[in-house]
Amino acid sequence: MRRVILRGLRDGFPIGLGYFAVAFSLGITARGAGLTPLQGWIASFLNHASAGEYALYSMIAANAAFWELAAVIFVTNMRYLLMSAALSQRMGSDERFGRRMLTGFCITDEIFGLGIAWPGTLNCFYLWTAFLLADVMWASGTLAGIVAGNVLPGNVVTALSVAIYGMFLAIIIPPARKNRVVAALVPISFLCSFGAARLLPALSEGTRTVILTVVISAAAALLFPVQDEQAGGVKA
Repeated sequence: MRRVILRGLRDGFPIGLGYFAVAFSLGITARGAGLTPLQGWIASFLNHASAGEYALYSMIAANAAFWELAAVIFVTNMRYLLMSAALSQRMGSDERFGRRMLTGFCITDEIFGLGIAWPGTLNCFYLWTAFLLADVMWASGTLAGIVAGNVLPGNVVTALSVAIYGMFLAIIIPPARKNRVVAALVPISFLCSFGAARLLPALSEGTRTVILTVVISAAAALLFPVQDEQAGGVKA
Protein backbone atom coordinates (compact mmCIF):
# COMPACT_ATOMS: atom_id res chain seq x y z
CA MET A 1 0.00 0.00 0.00
CA ARG A 2 2.87 2.37 0.78
CA ARG A 3 4.37 1.79 -2.66
CA VAL A 4 0.98 2.35 -4.31
CA ILE A 5 0.46 5.66 -2.48
CA LEU A 6 3.98 6.84 -3.29
CA ARG A 7 3.44 5.97 -6.93
CA GLY A 8 0.19 7.95 -6.89
CA LEU A 9 2.00 10.96 -5.45
CA ARG A 10 4.76 10.59 -8.04
CA ASP A 11 2.36 10.40 -10.98
CA GLY A 12 0.01 13.05 -9.65
CA PHE A 13 2.68 15.69 -9.03
CA PRO A 14 3.52 16.57 -12.69
CA ILE A 15 -0.20 16.67 -13.46
CA GLY A 16 -0.67 19.02 -10.52
CA LEU A 17 2.06 21.33 -11.83
CA GLY A 18 0.23 21.70 -15.13
CA TYR A 19 -3.06 22.14 -13.30
CA PHE A 20 -1.63 24.94 -11.17
CA ALA A 21 -0.52 26.91 -14.24
CA VAL A 22 -3.86 26.56 -16.02
CA ALA A 23 -5.92 27.21 -12.89
CA PHE A 24 -3.96 30.40 -12.33
CA SER A 25 -5.54 31.96 -15.41
CA LEU A 26 -8.95 30.66 -14.31
CA GLY A 27 -8.36 32.38 -10.98
CA ILE A 28 -8.09 35.71 -12.73
CA THR A 29 -11.45 35.01 -14.38
CA ALA A 30 -12.89 34.04 -11.00
CA ARG A 31 -11.69 37.31 -9.48
CA GLY A 32 -13.48 39.19 -12.25
CA ALA A 33 -16.66 37.31 -11.29
CA GLY A 34 -16.30 38.54 -7.71
CA LEU A 35 -15.10 35.35 -5.97
CA THR A 36 -12.85 35.51 -2.92
CA PRO A 37 -9.70 33.36 -2.74
CA LEU A 38 -11.44 30.87 -0.39
CA GLN A 39 -14.51 30.65 -2.63
CA GLY A 40 -12.32 30.09 -5.67
CA TRP A 41 -10.37 27.35 -3.90
CA ILE A 42 -13.54 25.49 -2.91
CA ALA A 43 -15.09 25.90 -6.38
CA SER A 44 -11.98 24.48 -8.06
CA PHE A 45 -11.62 21.60 -5.63
CA LEU A 46 -15.21 20.47 -6.20
CA ASN A 47 -15.45 21.28 -9.93
CA HIS A 48 -12.11 20.06 -11.29
CA ALA A 49 -12.62 20.77 -15.00
CA SER A 50 -11.24 23.76 -16.85
CA ALA A 51 -14.13 24.17 -19.32
CA GLY A 52 -16.76 23.62 -16.64
CA GLU A 53 -15.06 25.99 -14.25
CA TYR A 54 -14.71 28.70 -16.86
CA ALA A 55 -18.41 28.32 -17.66
CA LEU A 56 -19.16 28.55 -13.93
CA TYR A 57 -17.30 31.83 -13.49
CA SER A 58 -18.78 33.29 -16.67
CA MET A 59 -22.30 32.43 -15.50
CA ILE A 60 -21.64 33.89 -12.05
CA ALA A 61 -20.40 37.11 -13.65
CA ALA A 62 -23.63 37.22 -15.70
CA ASN A 63 -25.76 36.79 -12.51
CA ALA A 64 -27.23 33.52 -13.76
CA ALA A 65 -29.76 31.57 -11.70
CA PHE A 66 -28.72 28.46 -9.77
CA TRP A 67 -30.57 26.12 -12.13
CA GLU A 68 -28.79 27.71 -15.09
CA LEU A 69 -25.45 27.15 -13.39
CA ALA A 70 -26.34 23.51 -12.73
CA ALA A 71 -27.48 22.91 -16.31
CA VAL A 72 -24.38 24.47 -17.87
CA ILE A 73 -21.98 22.60 -15.58
CA PHE A 74 -23.80 19.31 -16.22
CA VAL A 75 -23.58 19.65 -20.00
CA THR A 76 -19.99 20.88 -19.96
CA ASN A 77 -18.81 18.02 -17.76
CA MET A 78 -20.98 15.30 -19.31
CA ARG A 79 -17.97 13.55 -20.79
CA TYR A 80 -17.01 12.35 -17.34
CA LEU A 81 -20.05 10.04 -17.40
CA LEU A 82 -18.36 8.14 -20.21
CA MET A 83 -15.01 8.11 -18.44
CA SER A 84 -16.63 6.79 -15.26
CA ALA A 85 -18.31 3.97 -17.17
CA ALA A 86 -15.03 3.02 -18.84
CA LEU A 87 -13.04 3.17 -15.61
CA SER A 88 -15.60 1.07 -13.73
CA GLN A 89 -14.69 -1.82 -16.05
CA ARG A 90 -11.14 -1.71 -14.69
CA MET A 91 -12.29 -2.12 -11.08
CA GLY A 92 -12.86 -5.43 -9.33
CA SER A 93 -16.34 -6.92 -9.56
CA ASP A 94 -16.57 -7.02 -5.75
CA GLU A 95 -15.62 -3.35 -5.32
CA ARG A 96 -17.95 -1.57 -2.87
CA PHE A 97 -20.44 1.02 -4.11
CA GLY A 98 -19.04 3.81 -1.93
CA ARG A 99 -15.54 3.35 -3.30
CA ARG A 100 -16.89 3.35 -6.85
CA MET A 101 -18.66 6.66 -6.17
CA LEU A 102 -15.50 8.18 -4.71
CA THR A 103 -13.50 7.02 -7.72
CA GLY A 104 -16.08 8.63 -10.01
CA PHE A 105 -15.61 11.93 -8.20
CA CYS A 106 -11.84 11.70 -8.66
CA ILE A 107 -11.94 11.57 -12.47
CA THR A 108 -10.35 14.25 -14.61
CA ASP A 109 -9.03 13.83 -18.15
CA GLU A 110 -5.47 13.20 -16.97
CA ILE A 111 -6.39 11.10 -13.91
CA PHE A 112 -8.58 8.99 -16.17
CA GLY A 113 -5.52 8.40 -18.35
CA LEU A 114 -3.59 7.17 -15.30
CA GLY A 115 -6.44 4.84 -14.34
CA ILE A 116 -6.72 3.33 -17.81
CA ALA A 117 -2.94 2.86 -17.99
CA TRP A 118 -2.84 0.98 -14.66
CA PRO A 119 -1.99 -2.68 -15.35
CA GLY A 120 -4.65 -5.17 -14.34
CA THR A 121 -7.40 -4.38 -11.82
CA LEU A 122 -7.38 -0.71 -10.85
CA ASN A 123 -6.04 0.11 -7.39
CA CYS A 124 -8.36 2.81 -6.02
CA PHE A 125 -5.80 4.11 -3.53
CA TYR A 126 -3.39 4.87 -6.37
CA LEU A 127 -6.04 6.86 -8.22
CA TRP A 128 -7.27 8.66 -5.12
CA THR A 129 -3.75 9.69 -4.11
CA ALA A 130 -2.84 11.00 -7.55
CA PHE A 131 -6.12 12.88 -7.79
CA LEU A 132 -5.95 14.44 -4.33
CA LEU A 133 -2.49 15.90 -4.90
CA ALA A 134 -3.38 17.16 -8.39
CA ASP A 135 -6.72 18.59 -7.26
CA VAL A 136 -5.20 20.47 -4.31
CA MET A 137 -2.67 22.02 -6.68
CA TRP A 138 -5.49 22.83 -9.13
CA ALA A 139 -7.49 24.59 -6.42
CA SER A 140 -4.36 26.35 -5.15
CA GLY A 141 -3.69 27.66 -8.65
CA THR A 142 -7.15 29.21 -8.75
CA LEU A 143 -6.55 30.79 -5.35
CA ALA A 144 -3.21 32.20 -6.50
CA GLY A 145 -4.81 33.60 -9.66
CA ILE A 146 -7.49 35.37 -7.67
CA VAL A 147 -4.88 36.86 -5.35
CA ALA A 148 -2.72 38.00 -8.25
CA GLY A 149 -5.75 39.48 -10.01
CA ASN A 150 -4.92 41.41 -13.11
CA VAL A 151 -1.37 42.32 -12.06
CA LEU A 152 0.30 40.05 -14.61
CA PRO A 153 0.09 40.99 -18.30
CA GLY A 154 -2.27 39.00 -20.48
CA ASN A 155 0.46 37.42 -22.64
CA VAL A 156 2.09 35.90 -19.55
CA VAL A 157 -1.19 34.31 -18.48
CA THR A 158 -1.72 32.94 -21.99
CA ALA A 159 1.77 31.42 -21.98
CA LEU A 160 1.04 29.64 -18.69
CA SER A 161 -2.07 28.06 -20.21
CA VAL A 162 0.05 26.14 -22.73
CA ALA A 163 1.08 23.70 -19.98
CA ILE A 164 -2.20 21.77 -20.27
CA TYR A 165 -1.37 20.69 -23.83
CA GLY A 166 1.90 19.18 -22.65
CA MET A 167 -0.02 16.94 -20.27
CA PHE A 168 -2.33 15.73 -23.00
CA LEU A 169 0.66 14.89 -25.19
CA ALA A 170 2.24 12.95 -22.33
CA ILE A 171 -0.90 10.82 -22.10
CA ILE A 172 -1.41 10.31 -25.84
CA ILE A 173 2.11 9.63 -27.12
CA PRO A 174 3.09 6.49 -25.10
CA PRO A 175 0.04 4.35 -26.08
CA ALA A 176 0.16 5.71 -29.64
CA ARG A 177 3.75 4.47 -29.99
CA LYS A 178 2.69 0.96 -28.93
CA ASN A 179 -0.56 0.66 -30.91
CA ARG A 180 -1.00 1.70 -34.54
CA VAL A 181 -4.79 1.88 -34.15
CA VAL A 182 -4.45 4.41 -31.33
CA ALA A 183 -1.86 6.33 -33.34
CA ALA A 184 -4.30 6.61 -36.24
CA LEU A 185 -7.27 7.49 -34.06
CA VAL A 186 -5.50 10.46 -32.46
CA PRO A 187 -5.26 12.61 -35.64
CA ILE A 188 -8.69 11.35 -36.75
CA SER A 189 -10.14 12.59 -33.46
CA PHE A 190 -8.45 15.96 -33.92
CA LEU A 191 -9.90 16.33 -37.42
CA CYS A 192 -13.37 15.26 -36.30
CA SER A 193 -13.27 17.71 -33.41
CA PHE A 194 -12.24 20.52 -35.74
CA GLY A 195 -14.97 19.61 -38.23
CA ALA A 196 -17.63 19.36 -35.53
CA ALA A 197 -16.71 22.80 -34.20
CA ARG A 198 -17.20 24.25 -37.69
CA LEU A 199 -20.27 22.25 -38.74
CA LEU A 200 -22.08 22.16 -35.38
CA PRO A 201 -21.36 25.52 -33.73
CA ALA A 202 -24.75 25.50 -31.98
CA LEU A 203 -23.69 22.53 -29.82
CA SER A 204 -21.60 23.18 -26.73
CA GLU A 205 -18.05 21.91 -26.54
CA GLY A 206 -19.04 19.36 -23.91
CA THR A 207 -21.88 17.98 -26.05
CA ARG A 208 -19.63 17.70 -29.10
CA THR A 209 -17.03 15.89 -27.01
CA VAL A 210 -19.60 13.35 -25.79
CA ILE A 211 -20.92 12.67 -29.29
CA LEU A 212 -17.46 12.30 -30.84
CA THR A 213 -16.25 10.08 -28.00
CA VAL A 214 -19.17 7.68 -28.40
CA VAL A 215 -19.00 7.56 -32.21
CA ILE A 216 -15.21 7.24 -32.55
CA SER A 217 -14.74 4.75 -29.71
CA ALA A 218 -17.68 2.62 -30.89
CA ALA A 219 -16.34 2.56 -34.45
CA ALA A 220 -12.86 1.62 -33.22
CA ALA A 221 -14.25 -1.15 -30.99
CA LEU A 222 -16.23 -2.64 -33.88
CA LEU A 223 -13.50 -2.36 -36.50
CA PHE A 224 -10.49 -3.13 -34.31
CA PRO A 225 -11.59 -5.23 -31.31
CA VAL A 226 -9.02 -5.80 -28.57
CA GLN A 227 -7.80 -9.36 -28.11
CA ASP A 228 -8.47 -10.82 -24.67
CA GLU A 229 -5.06 -12.11 -23.61
CA GLN A 230 -6.40 -14.36 -20.84
CA ALA A 231 -9.24 -16.09 -22.66
CA GLY A 232 -7.80 -15.84 -26.13
CA GLY A 233 -11.05 -14.35 -27.35
CA VAL A 234 -12.09 -10.94 -28.54
CA LYS A 235 -13.66 -8.11 -26.57
CA ALA A 236 -14.80 -4.65 -27.68
